[in-house]
Amino acid sequence: MLCIRKPHIDYIHLLEACIQSKSLLQGKLIHQHLLKNHITTPTNTQCSQIIEKLTHFYLVCNNVVSARHLFDESPQKPKKVLIWNMLIRAYAWNGPFNESISLYFKMLELGIQPSKFTYPFVLKACSALQAIEEGKEIHFHAKRLKLDSDVYVATALVDMYAKCGCLEDAEMVFNDMNSRDVVAWNSMIAGFSLHGGYVDESIRLLIQMQEDFVTPNSSTMVAVLPLFAQANLLSHGKAVHGFCVRRGYIRGVVVATGLLDMYGKCRFISYARRIFDTMGVVRNEVTWSAMLGSYVICDLMREALDLFQDMMRIKDAAFVGPTEVTLSAVLRACAELTDVSRGRSIHCYANKLGFISDLMFGNTLLSTYAKCGIVDDTIRFFHEMEFKDEVSYNAIISGCVQNGNAKEALSMFCRMRLSGMDPDSATMIGVIPACAHLAALQHGSCCHSYAIIQGFAVELTICNALIDMYAKCGRVDTARRVFDNMHKRDIVTWNSMIFAYGNHGLGMEALNLFDKMLAGGLEPDDVTFICVVSACSHSGLVTEGQRWFNAMRRDFDIIPRMEHYVCMVDLLSRAGYFDEVHNFIKQMPFEPDVRIWSALLSACKVHNNIKLGEEVSKKIQKLGHESTGNFVLLSNMYSTVGRWHEAAEVRITQKDQGFMKSPGCSWIEIGGVVHAFIGGDTSHPQSPRIKQKLTELLVEMKKLGYKGESTFVFHDVEEEEKEQILLYHSEKLAIAFGILSLSPNKSILVTKNLRVCGDCHAAIKLISLITKRDITVRDASRFHHFRNGICNCGDFW
Repeated sequence: MLCIRKPHIDYIHLLEACIQSKSLLQGKLIHQHLLKNHITTPTNTQCSQIIEKLTHFYLVCNNVVSARHLFDESPQKPKKVLIWNMLIRAYAWNGPFNESISLYFKMLELGIQPSKFTYPFVLKACSALQAIEEGKEIHFHAKRLKLDSDVYVATALVDMYAKCGCLEDAEMVFNDMNSRDVVAWNSMIAGFSLHGGYVDESIRLLIQMQEDFVTPNSSTMVAVLPLFAQANLLSHGKAVHGFCVRRGYIRGVVVATGLLDMYGKCRFISYARRIFDTMGVVRNEVTWSAMLGSYVICDLMREALDLFQDMMRIKDAAFVGPTEVTLSAVLRACAELTDVSRGRSIHCYANKLGFISDLMFGNTLLSTYAKCGIVDDTIRFFHEMEFKDEVSYNAIISGCVQNGNAKEALSMFCRMRLSGMDPDSATMIGVIPACAHLAALQHGSCCHSYAIIQGFAVELTICNALIDMYAKCGRVDTARRVFDNMHKRDIVTWNSMIFAYGNHGLGMEALNLFDKMLAGGLEPDDVTFICVVSACSHSGLVTEGQRWFNAMRRDFDIIPRMEHYVCMVDLLSRAGYFDEVHNFIKQMPFEPDVRIWSALLSACKVHNNIKLGEEVSKKIQKLGHESTGNFVLLSNMYSTVGRWHEAAEVRITQKDQGFMKSPGCSWIEIGGVVHAFIGGDTSHPQSPRIKQKLTELLVEMKKLGYKGESTFVFHDVEEEEKEQILLYHSEKLAIAFGILSLSPNKSILVTKNLRVCGDCHAAIKLISLITKRDITVRDASRFHHFRNGICNCGDFW
């Protein structure tokens, strides 16, 4: 039993004994007795000494909360720097880190001089918070006290500057050190490793360290291995491996895991697995995560999932189990395999473990759902996320774009801006294609302006995206200006611009640019030839298309893929060269697939070749339809020649096989808002005015000789009803709305999800003449630029 009737000096001795023994129970009993007898009321120096000793006791026992309570309640703050140092150290190690810095400045305020032990602790807190300004001020204080030359203080300064990204300052402190121990060297090397790209500097330090007779330890190895992994320096990694074996460091779990991770990131998976297998029971959760991550990096997704199953079978109570990092690696494997079921299981498991609020895991789960094409789940989870950062928004924006939901992507981008987050270059790479998909020129131009202001417009990927966006928004001239202003171009840049010209029916411009590319010494790739032959197809340049197709293998050693043969079939059949197409398909080195026959069927529709269309349709039927397009083409061919019964049979077959026809949809951007229309649409608020405008235009068109081409109405109805159906096609509705909404000198850009019909094509030519406007229509096949009653396609599309 404790004797609790003692003078003040005895309490101090008792507390000192508790400090030595770290007896929390006995210390608390003494504290309770002191409180009961009001002995801790700080009325004299002896009571202050007792409070100071109690604070010291609680800190030794890691009870920071009680220690801080005593510290704050005492009007007379401890004069001994030891207590301050212990409190600063406690917060520097366990947080909150800002308390450590606050206490440091408080002790200065009270005139208590820090010791050489104060600075390593407070600088550690600055490192954790990346509080560089406070760190520099504390450096100045240490210098003033001539403590900056102390090896521990100097090492802490090196560590602080390095972790805050001020590598020049870190190196300056490091070079001024009179003596450097292994910890100092490790801090400098780790700083270079942390920020990446400093391979040469790290190797130089590693060599210099040994020249100064300081032997690298296991921490040194752990610091350099990530750098070698990032730079893919397998030979350097192997040298470190050999050194670790000779020194015996390999037996440590941290070094072995570091080596495993290095081999995995260098795609040397067999060595990574060998190290993993030799570790046996020493493996921890980080080791398992590293091995899983290595499999994912090496595209061995099945092996990653199998390893995760092995991990889940571990019954050892000491094993922590999967971490957020582990589950994130598993999710990446699920995404690559489009394994939605397992991805959802991981989601539920993470929810159970409480990982769902972890930002990194949440972002990975978001990307997984997006890559698996589950847009609704992606959006739902995004709204459920407690914390969001730029990566979260980038994932949802790119996910929506990849899954064809460009309008939602733009909405998310606007939400991101309203939240106060600044989009980065990755955001722009996601949102610019959304503008391209919607032909939202105003949004796209704003994105371009933002990219210029932020300095992103010099990045290659951003410029490539801008070329594609402007081209798809009908501004091929602006796309060319972006192209011409680029300081550096890659093959994607040239391909994008060539494709843009081709899609706008500017076949000769596409070929001239291709010649310029070859003259510049840049080797084309297989995609380049798809763009070139496609450009020839849209402009009817059959001879040029055949020439470059034949040159692929002969001059550039590029073996044509199925996509190249599809382009060639499209080129020949569009021009009506059906005999040549027949021979070309027979000579193909592999069996034609549905895409080949679909291209031919499309040409049969254009040239009203019903007999060949029926034969081609039977071949498609045998191979299996990929979409509704082929059903629609055949049905429309029958309808064109009045064979309504056969057309109905095709539509019934289409329905029985589960294919739903996509309705014709057109959209136009007015004042930054995208307005969409479907055929016969009456849902738009301006619908009465739109229909009135179309009726007025119909009167004017008829004066110019227009007569609705009823063959493009694929329903067996009366001629008068056919005229009304034709009048309210979606592209005509969008154009009428554009005429009503835009000033007379403004051009109109309309985008359609299907190919524009012959009647609409003829009508829009007349509308451009009547309204004296430039009208551009982007359909599923190409761009049509209407001006003064003429389309640049020359009625060839």
